[in-house]
Amino acid sequence: MPTDSMPLQDLPCLSLQGSMLSQPKRVMKRKSRDCLSEGLDTECTPTELIQQWSPSHKHQRLISKGKENDSSQFVLARRARRKKDSTSADISWDHLPDELLLKILFYLSLRDLLRMSTVCKRWHRLAFDESLWHSVDLEGLTHMGPALQQVLKTGIRRLRCPRSFVEELHFTGTGPLQIVEMDLSSSIIPTSALESIICHCRLLEYLSLEGLQLSDIIIRSLSKNPNLLQLNLSGCSGFSAPALSDMLKSCSRLKQLNISWCDFNNNHVKSVVDNLSSSVTHLNLSGYRENLTLDDVKVLVTRCPHIETLDLSDSTLLMADSFPVLKKLKHLRHLSLSRCYHIHLAALTDLGKTFPMLGLLDVFGLVQDGHLPSLKKELPYVGLNSRPFSSIARPTPASRLTGSCSDRAMWNRKCHLRFKL
Repeated sequence: MPTDSMPLQDLPCLSLQGSMLSQPKRVMKRKSRDCLSEGLDTECTPTELIQQWSPSHKHQRLISKGKENDSSQFVLARRARRKKDSTSADISWDHLPDELLLKILFYLSLRDLLRMSTVCKRWHRLAFDESLWHSVDLEGLTHMGPALQQVLKTGIRRLRCPRSFVEELHFTGTGPLQIVEMDLSSSIIPTSALESIICHCRLLEYLSLEGLQLSDIIIRSLSKNPNLLQLNLSGCSGFSAPALSDMLKSCSRLKQLNISWCDFNNNHVKSVVDNLSSSVTHLNLSGYRENLTLDDVKVLVTRCPHIETLDLSDSTLLMADSFPVLKKLKHLRHLSLSRCYHIHLAALTDLGKTFPMLGLLDVFGLVQDGHLPSLKKELPYVGLNSRPFSSIARPTPASRLTGSCSDRAMWNRKCHLRFKL
């Protein structure tokens, strides 16, 4: 049987250390495995399996009875069982409605849900009901191509699998995917596999493809998601300036865009500033050194007057004459000018007057540590160098500590089903 058609719980990627079914602290008996493998041949719960999973009866006690005990002989004795009520004897799992079973299954972990899906046909159908697979976190799962193929068919809405390894995958679904939020940041995934996923997306609102090799097909497919609100393409490469222009024109509702440190030339930068929607409020356009000019900033300010957070770090052509241009951004609260070496310290002291709403200013590498106290006196209401990492459009900001309770959150919400090593 080909791996892309195997049930999620039987895939090779779910065995040994990557297993969602068997974290092998305990090994089930051969008979138990046979019952599980044969469960899908029946519509209802197998009676033998229910008896096997039921609590074991207490050991019957040996008691003395009559003269047999005098001759050192013992017999088993037990109390007469109370006759069961006929109505209660007929009640079983098979009599519970699907709605009630789904409410129970909602509280199972991913591992237990997959184990339960092997019991019988009905439980398999319920275990993969769309309502249970609304959001899934597969971070840490290796060789996850077949598993991802199976998950995509469940009607998933929120998918989190950053830093994952996906071998060759071709999603063959006929209809569009239901994914609204997806994080594939820093994953190893073939461009063709990513194309087969993105080409089926129409409802994306939050997407992070940070650090991935993309293509014009992927970028143009994003144009078919008009409700896109946050897009993180930081560090991406492999797509042309015309494809980028088409995508930005179509995504008119975009509010947060992180397109920093991509493999860009002058044409790419101009495609961004010339086609951004006026709805953008958070923009990271850092890392373009000599490709971002003052004229680009003028166009950007005119097109996006509602920007609140702007990162222009590592733009070596920018000087103090850019401040009168940026002054038009009346709602600017956070400005990053780190390593813009042509901006002098004296020009920064007047930023409090230039930007009355400014609350955060990042000037890493631009102002020496010894000069920060004097700059702080000039800007008493501005936080200096408090955000070393940009959080624009990122599902999990890099400033969060690894292992913290919020580390597995995606855009401030955790996924319901989570893979655990």
